[in-house]
Amino acid sequence: MTAMHCFSLTIENHIAHLVLSRPEALNTMGPRFWAELDTVLSDLHKSSTARVLVISSTGKHFSAGMALETFAGAIQMDDQSPEGRAAMFDNLSAMQATFTKLETLRIPVIAALHGGVIGGAVDMVTACCIRYGSKDAFFCIQEINIGMVADVGTLQRLPKLVPLAVVKELAYTGRRMGADKALGYGLLNAVFDTPELTVAAALQCAKEIAAKPPVAIWGTKQAVHYARDHTVDESLKQMGWLQAAIWSNRHVGEAVMAFQGKRSGNFPDLVELKSFTDLA
Repeated sequence: MTAMHCFSLTIENHIAHLVLSRPEALNTMGPRFWAELDTVLSDLHKSSTARVLVISSTGKHFSAGMALETFAGAIQMDDQSPEGRAAMFDNLSAMQATFTKLETLRIPVIAALHGGVIGGAVDMVTACCIRYGSKDAFFCIQEINIGMVADVGTLQRLPKLVPLAVVKELAYTGRRMGADKALGYGLLNAVFDTPELTVAAALQCAKEIAAKPPVAIWGTKQAVHYARDHTVDESLKQMGWLQAAIWSNRHVGEAVMAFQGKRSGNFPDLVELKSFTDLA
């Protein structure tokens, strides 16, 4: 287990499990949260050890969102000059990029949610691939309740997941949406009685994903995200290029034989990524 200030990380049987571990602070998101999350995601992206990532949490809420004291201390929101406002843009872009790493990670990301998924936590989990929730889970676009616009991905990703009118209602009012409604709209894949059962379901799903050829899972994630943001014709062309690039007769043969033999398949991991800077 890798221990950090805001998280703990374990990797076992090709499954990475990242746990928000500051329940006493309602797992709020301060500068250290962003720094640790960014580092973890960068490391997982480069590594070939994990084939899927599960994110869960501890305490009363999954996360109460941004730590408000951040704005009064570490990040100065200077709206008194064009230079200060320009700095806001750059700081915000960096924060957005961290959550985008969840979306562009080479492996699928499963969120196991309980309690409040509030403010920045909605930004975070909408960048995940799959979301399971306990029956006490609720979502709240909290930013409007503190006089600001949600700005780290909620308003951009949530309309891809639920009806636009639902997004507008939540974003304009700051109301809470419970697990049952979130399930009905498709924001949650499934709802379970307890947080423990929710995590167990997420880990079971991760186990199934980890048993598949990693490069085929990588290709599937690429195709799904491309299709979301492009026309059918463009996406079909991209699919042809993608399939031609990663097709493997060996993988297909091994998957068929494993299925027929009622055994686990034997597939290679993704190649560990090394940039030019790593080799310097």
